[in-house]
Amino acid sequence: MVSKNPITQMFGRSPFKPMQEHIAKSQAAAAELIPFIKAILIKDWETADACQQRIAVMEGEADKMKREIRQNLPGNLFLPVPRNDLLELLRTQDKVANRAKDIAGLMVGRRMEIPAVLSEELMAFVEIAVQTTEQAVTALNELDELLETGFRGHEVKIVQRLISELDRLEHATDEKERALRASLFTVEKEFNPIDVMFLYKTIDWIGDLSNRAQVVGSRLQQLLAK
Repeated sequence: MVSKNPITQMFGRSPFKPMQEHIAKSQAAAAELIPFIKAILIKDWETADACQQRIAVMEGEADKMKREIRQNLPGNLFLPVPRNDLLELLRTQDKVANRAKDIAGLMVGRRMEIPAVLSEELMAFVEIAVQTTEQAVTALNELDELLETGFRGHEVKIVQRLISELDRLEHATDEKERALRASLFTVEKEFNPIDVMFLYKTIDWIGDLSNRAQVVGSRLQQLLAK
């Protein structure tokens, strides 16, 4: 019986494929926030509960993938970039799924009701935050091409443009967050103070989803500089 090398089994020809699969799973959890928030806005708790469960499952799957990557990641000798840098990137990726789970858990747990006057702004805010996570996946999917070119040349410029777009989306998310906070401030006295407090927290966490996606880009940029 031929014994298979666990590193070969895990990575095959590309040492980055599991990293790409992991961030895709994390991003899928974040993307589920769009139908989730839509359900929250119309108080469709059955759909919201189902979305929350899917997010929790995907977050758990991302955690499992993270552990497997850590256990099987080769040493520096077999990698084109420092192992610790990849582990830092992995930790950052994982935080995207974690934050999506936090948001859904809080909103479902409190049966959070969103003031109608904020509905459109909140939906637009969530959508651009999720778009930022999508851009992080797009950037990470270039890792194989970077490996083939030795992390230099035209491919580096492509990735740098993708990271610049990621930064732009994160900045746009910040602007929508500030506008949404301002809108909430104008009406907050009309609602239960505790509900308002948790709504501010939810807004903060949605913004943090975009921030964490941007950090993925920053980690990738660090790899380019090595």
